Amino acid sequence: MEKLTKPVRFWLCATIIILGLIGCERFVATSGDAVERVSDGDTLVVKDADGKNFSVRFACIDAPEIAHTKKEKQSKSASDRNQFTWGIKARERVQELVQQGGDRVTLNITDSDRYGRKIAEVRLKNGTFVQQVLLQEGLAKVYRPYLNKCPSKNLVQQAEVEAKQQRLGVWSDTKFVNPWEYRSLYKK
Repeated sequence: MEKLTKPVRFWLCATIIILGLIGCERFVATSGDAVERVSDGDTLVVKDADGKNFSVRFACIDAPEIAHTKKEKQSKSASDRNQFTWGIKARERVQELVQQGGDRVTLNITDSDRYGRKIAEVRLKNGTFVQQVLLQEGLAKVYRPYLNKCPSKNLVQQAEVEAKQQRLGVWSDTKFVNPWEYRSLYKK
């Protein structure tokens, strides 16, 4: 009987410890806000601690556009296809980063825009600055009109310079139109 109870006690204790560790996440506050959805290469929908969703536009940068409407999705225009291809790459990269960060981000909100979105610097739990990664990989450009409201202004500018010098991402594409120019010229 003694031989049987030692293994039973061991496995019972091991099970209790494992279940306790799994359940701890419910009782320990997780840091950051939960990402509900990545809208595009520079916009997230986040759920705050109170369970309310809000949109976050990335501070300091502008990423290529993605197709939103049926008409845009069916467009044969070379400028549309080019913009949307880079936009999809940027969105997919943000999705990867958010997933690597456990679907949580830390926001440094700097402003709000005319659409009611919060403007924020976005970091993962490990400190990775999402905007810096997008710029370093050439999947976004510095958005200079709002650079004065960007606490990490020097960091983002340096990241863009490096991508441009290495001709990464959109910097390798001679037909790429800056997102802000694309919106003003091609979006009707």
